[in-house]
Amino acid sequence: MHAVTHGRAPHTLRPRRPEETGNMTAAIPTRTNPVSWTARVDSTIRTTPIETVSRFTRISQFRRPRRPPGGDRDDRRGPGGGEGRGGRGFRIAGADVSASISVFLIALPLSLGIALATGAPLQAGLVAAAVGGLVVGRLGGAPLQVSGPAAGLTVVTADLIHQFGWRVTCAITICAGLAQLGLAALRVARSALAVSPAIVHGMLAGIGVTIALAQLHIVLGGKPQSSAIDNVRGLPAQLANLHPGALSVSLLTIAVLLGWPRIPGRTGRIVRKIPGTLAAVTITTALAALAGVSLERVDLPSWSSHALPALPEGPVLGLLAAVLTVTLVGSVESLLSAVAVDKLAAARKKPGVQIPRARLDRELAGQGAGNVVSGALGGLPITGVAVRSAANVATGAVSRNSTMLHGLWIAIAALLLVPVLDLIPLAALAALVMVVGVQMVNLVHLRSVQRNREMLVYVVTLAAVVFTGVLEGVVIGIAVAVAVALHRLTRTRITVEVRDGVHRVRARGQLTFLAVPRLSRVLHQVPWDVDCVVELDGSFMDHAAFEALHDWQTAHIAHGGTAEFTGRAGGRIAEPAMESPTCCPPWTPWRNHPCGEHALAQPNASPRSGQTDHAPPTVCPPTVGSPTTDPPTVCPPALGSPTTDPSAVGLYAAGLSSTVPPAAGPSTADPSTISLCAADLCTADLSGTHPSAGVARSPGIRQLANGISSFQRNTAPLVRAELARLAREGQRPSQLFLTCADSRLVTSMITSSGPGDLFTVRNVGNLVPLPGADGADDSVAAAIEYAVDVLRVESITVCGHSGCGAMQALLNTPAGADGSGTPLRRWLRHGLPSLERMRNRQHSLARISGRLPADAVEQLCLTNVVQQLEHLRAHESVARRLAEGTLELHGMYFHVGEAQAYLLADGVGSSGDRGDEEVFDLVAPTTLEESRA
Repeated sequence: MHAVTHGRAPHTLRPRRPEETGNMTAAIPTRTNPVSWTARVDSTIRTTPIETVSRFTRISQFRRPRRPPGGDRDDRRGPGGGEGRGGRGFRIAGADVSASISVFLIALPLSLGIALATGAPLQAGLVAAAVGGLVVGRLGGAPLQVSGPAAGLTVVTADLIHQFGWRVTCAITICAGLAQLGLAALRVARSALAVSPAIVHGMLAGIGVTIALAQLHIVLGGKPQSSAIDNVRGLPAQLANLHPGALSVSLLTIAVLLGWPRIPGRTGRIVRKIPGTLAAVTITTALAALAGVSLERVDLPSWSSHALPALPEGPVLGLLAAVLTVTLVGSVESLLSAVAVDKLAAARKKPGVQIPRARLDRELAGQGAGNVVSGALGGLPITGVAVRSAANVATGAVSRNSTMLHGLWIAIAALLLVPVLDLIPLAALAALVMVVGVQMVNLVHLRSVQRNREMLVYVVTLAAVVFTGVLEGVVIGIAVAVAVALHRLTRTRITVEVRDGVHRVRARGQLTFLAVPRLSRVLHQVPWDVDCVVELDGSFMDHAAFEALHDWQTAHIAHGGTAEFTGRAGGRIAEPAMESPTCCPPWTPWRNHPCGEHALAQPNASPRSGQTDHAPPTVCPPTVGSPTTDPPTVCPPALGSPTTDPSAVGLYAAGLSSTVPPAAGPSTADPSTISLCAADLCTADLSGTHPSAGVARSPGIRQLANGISSFQRNTAPLVRAELARLAREGQRPSQLFLTCADSRLVTSMITSSGPGDLFTVRNVGNLVPLPGADGADDSVAAAIEYAVDVLRVESITVCGHSGCGAMQALLNTPAGADGSGTPLRRWLRHGLPSLERMRNRQHSLARISGRLPADAVEQLCLTNVVQQLEHLRAHESVARRLAEGTLELHGMYFHVGEAQAYLLADGVGSSGDRGDEEVFDLVAPTTLEESRA
């Protein structure tokens, strides 16, 4: 049995759907507007004949179920405890306060270090950090993302300051923010995620290398140069002129920063609550002050002299390029960071608060507003910061309040802690930023890029960013990525070999018109009268390659050879059998799917060939390696025949798809067998007659024969070994599954079961007649006795469904009817106890968790499941096994229109005790690991 979890459906009413209406009788009239259940029933009474009014008087008086668990909470309250619109106050969760302090302690030294690395006034880093927390934290679309000055924009900002000056750089930041607001209004945020990860990782790695090279000069006691190349050239001279004090402080900072997370034991668990960046800067600052080392230190000038933006001056194209660069780098880094934060928040187990997913367009607008404000106040450009965001998630933040509080703490520190900040050595900040730059060359990203064969794009982007700049490097990286993609698209390796007398042609890669000359040359090397297998290992085939394969196949078969097409795994490739478009998804090749009506509505003439849609039967040559005395079999249309859709061939050519190609027409194949099929299965033979039939068949028998033929050709080889084992050992099902005979219920598909799992009993209305009842049907009782006493099943499940025609017929039965008449009416007498149970006030009414029944039919369908469980307990064999504790009873309801299953709550069906409520809980989908648990 598969493990399931119980979810909750929303507490809403919904109108009946057309597909939920059975065929036995007309459904009871219902309204389509979301009114209350009482109003629905009252409306039904007013539109129902007088003799049926008494049937519903008790239904309209049943009590409402309790509110679903958690439903009495104020849903407008945010996860942090703050009120949404309509709230009465504003509260901040304690988890947000503690998380904000942790993020503040990380952001403070990093903001100063990034400002130092760019050459901007040190206050600019604090302004950007405060604005990123307060403005972007309030307006952004990623609640747990922390924004501020980031290492990703360090190189760009440093170059702008060197070229235009600080005040013009502030104006460029404002323009970049306005550009981000415009992009957010155009709702193009998700398009930024289309950039290859290799380019993004290469860009960040290049920025990290540039930062590390620049800060290395400050670590050694010197001054950085204007470019990465100049910094590399100046290293020998700098190494020859070391500053012992700066070098010792820097090395101590690096040692503390790297060693802090690795302190073992209980002491380590305690001290790790303090961020490593704060610990490194604090320890080195204290030791440098106590030792009296002469070093350059932070110098925060008075805020009265803080530089504000000025009107841009310089070449227009240069200014536009600068705005574009800040916009591009800041937006991409922010959006990728937001997506990463979503993953981190979803993966954490504590605290158990549901965090809304990031709204990327709103996040981009928030970043734009933050850059406008930061630039106007003389701050650095702002972007989402992965390090601070990850710390925010890890320390338990539950809402955007933590981000806003961290900005508030930075603003307070910038105003009140200036004397303390002036004690920090610049070498300590440089060492801190240098480590951050080195960490931007992420080994995890390197392995991912190498695994996906994108190392060339990564290396070229990294080098281009280091040697030419960020914008130019990204453009070069995109160009290389496009060239690599085109090369892979056109690179196809085609080989041929002979094994056991069979010629095997292998085509590795995509088959486009560029590969047709090589493909034709190799195919024509195969002798005419031999068996040939063509293995297609790719995910795309264009029309030119398709025609080339079709022409060769036709000629090869005409000269006495055989040709078979397989995927990489060796499975034969199935081909669609008609060219006209079909509405069938690849998992619905059964008869009553609307594709049957669609196919019938198509004209008989094919628009391409003028022939009929269904090609005459084609007799396949003997399969490779099979005895030539085997009778011929009917094959699907040949590859490239007028009835074949060439656009669909590429989906199955590689043998990579696990889905099933759509059937060309009706098929009685059981959809439950689809899970057993590989990519080349479940395409029914629609030829209409078997070559050996000799006479024309009626449509009904032809339908049946085609479905059986499809099973024998595609599914039987896969299940033959398992069925042989069951034939030897006998059946040992785990449960008896009693359900309705409705054709829309496919038990094996709903329960994901296979041969030998379920002992299934089906009848009209999933009814269990009471033992000894007048006119009882012994066939159901015999099946129950056999399953319980002989097969020793462990559980019995009674499964009802929506739109049950039997339940509709019961509701429309005239009052006082004796049940005589047709066999159907006599059989439905066994459902009258369910109808009486629904009318009886002494019984709580069965319902689906979280909502009321849609109408009287659904109410009776649910009640009927509970009543039939009561009937089961009246059978002697069932009662005995229940008393022994070796048998369980379960109730199940399947909503056809929603394809959703519901299970009767634990304890209601198994023990026989009548609780206060009979609730069917929604069965939520589980992961593969959970289902195996």
